[in-house]
Amino acid sequence: MTSVLNVDTIADKAGTGPVELTKQQAAKSWLNFTGITTTAARDSFNFSSLTDAGTGQTYPISFTNNMGNGNYSGSYFQNATSSTSYTGFNNDYAGNIGTLTTASYGTYSFAQTDADSERNLVIIIGDLA
Repeated sequence: MTSVLNVDTIADKAGTGPVELTKQQAAKSWLNFTGITTTAARDSFNFSSLTDAGTGQTYPISFTNNMGNGNYSGSYFQNATSSTSYTGFNNDYAGNIGTLTTASYGTYSFAQTDADSERNLVIIIGDLA
């Protein structure tokens, strides 16, 4: 016998908010931020704060809800300074997610040398604490 569950919204037990993701294999955090002039989040999920640690470096990027351990995974995309179109991929930018802890992580952006980036997109996947 097959069961089908069709719903429009899943709410918490009180009916006042969304269901918290814990062990499901879904993004546990994502962040869209600018690193030009003032490093700031544009939009996010499970994110509490970030600190500009110098040219091309952002650490810590802190979670609202911690990860279960420091062995989670993620993906980081960044490109373009304020004077370069961020719609192209051929701009010599390379980046890395580093310094993984249960409470935060860091990002590093390079274009020949450390460089601030206009478009920074990060997704984190793993288990929440």
